[in-house]
Amino acid sequence: MDVVTEMGLPGFHFHDLRHTGNMLAAESGAGLKELMARMGHDNVRAAMIYQHAVRGADEAITNAIDRQLEARDDDDDKGTAGALVPTG
Repeated sequence: MDVVTEMGLPGFHFHDLRHTGNMLAAESGAGLKELMARMGHDNVRAAMIYQHAVRGADEAITNAIDRQLEARDDDDDKGTAGALVPTG
């Protein structure tokens, strides 16, 4: 009996594991060069697919920064400690 069928995953292919690994790498912040090296590709096209798929990470980063700043504001009695101030 086929191992995939025994696992209850009909239609599951080895390539699916590769795709999952590449998605996890992209989600963890791997850049194009790192993805290309992991995939064994010398063309950026395939790596761009994974980079594009995780562009929502920008929103997650922005939301995390907002939460940090809001927490600082909540802890600040005067409302200005920890504020970002331009220099120069």
